Amino acid sequence: MVNSPVKKSRLKRHFLLYLGILALIASFGVGLVVGEETVRKKYLAEGAPQKQSNNVDLSVLWEVWGKLSDKFVGNLPANQEMVYGMAKGMTSSLGDPYTTFFEPEKAKQFQSDLKGSFEGIGAEIGEKQDTLTVVSPIKDSPADKAGLKPGDKIVKIDGQDTGNLELDEAVNKIRGQKDTSVKLTVVSESDPVPREIEIKRDVIDVKSVAYEMKDGNIAYIRLAGFTEDTTKEFTDVVEKVKKENPKGIILDVRNNPGGYLNTSVDIAGFFLPENSLVVREEFGEKKPANEYRTHYQPVFGNTPMVVLANEGSASASEILSGALKDDRGIKIIGKKTFGKGSVQEVIPLSDGSTVKITVAEWHTPSGISINKEGIKPDVEVDITPDDMKNQKDPQLDKAMEVIKSLESK
Repeated sequence: MVNSPVKKSRLKRHFLLYLGILALIASFGVGLVVGEETVRKKYLAEGAPQKQSNNVDLSVLWEVWGKLSDKFVGNLPANQEMVYGMAKGMTSSLGDPYTTFFEPEKAKQFQSDLKGSFEGIGAEIGEKQDTLTVVSPIKDSPADKAGLKPGDKIVKIDGQDTGNLELDEAVNKIRGQKDTSVKLTVVSESDPVPREIEIKRDVIDVKSVAYEMKDGNIAYIRLAGFTEDTTKEFTDVVEKVKKENPKGIILDVRNNPGGYLNTSVDIAGFFLPENSLVVREEFGEKKPANEYRTHYQPVFGNTPMVVLANEGSASASEILSGALKDDRGIKIIGKKTFGKGSVQEVIPLSDGSTVKITVAEWHTPSGISINKEGIKPDVEVDITPDDMKNQKDPQLDKAMEVIKSLESK
């Protein structure tokens, strides 16, 4: 899995916003056919921004191209590879690990979405403080069984240092076909000594929702992700929980790496009043913000509730947690969430390559920026290595304690 996908319907909505970038890259591609000088003229005539207020001088690109052609001691790659290098340079210059360019072959690899199963190790990987970081392993996945933990820093992949790898390049190296293996060298906050973990890849089946009734008639609902099937799965669970007439609900989004935005809005609607603001999508000065609101009457609008979250809760799970906290004052128990609060749009280009662009950031109803900040817990509870070794869950224990105190009020 990678970062939150964007539905096809949004591509048209954002097309004009990125026309300048698309024209720039498309014109590079045309130049390979008609020659470097022709593409330079064509680009300057058709692709260059009409406003020159930023004093952008694109001729330096062609100066560098010419100097490399004349002076470089080694063999130059194919012209197309040099053009792709330009495109990658443009995206990497933004300093945003989630804005990237994929050449055609890697674009094909990137197209796996959240349809329920895929092959790999079963972990969401992100970047934090310029370091490749495990957001969360999927429960019972090869990554989970091998001992990979949220917050682990991946310093090597099959012996290769990750310091100079772009995020999506690193993800592609970690993913792979069933029954193949990958060796990750990781360090963690609790153990700064690098350790090597070999993980055998498998088919990853994503099961989004599970529940059980705890002592005291408390409904414990585990939400593992926000796939395109999650709303239906969650609705089915809600129907079962309703019959139990629970005294309280614990919603567990720990190690939930996110997924579809609209799914998180749907699920918020089970707990918040109709038309409640769930998240605000901020585009900076590019365009007005989008507001996403609940759209039906809640099933559990008055049921006492707490949320379990941790460092592996990211993206859509942070949106849901933030909305429940802001709109209903629901307590968050655990650790501060990952802080992945940005929106990526995937745009296919004319030659089969793809550009993925961060187009917006998410803000909670109270205006808190999720991106990089995360959602802070109301009650902070850690899980130590000894807890895990002894199969203890002090975060869940605290949630049970808090929910029982709420139902007694």
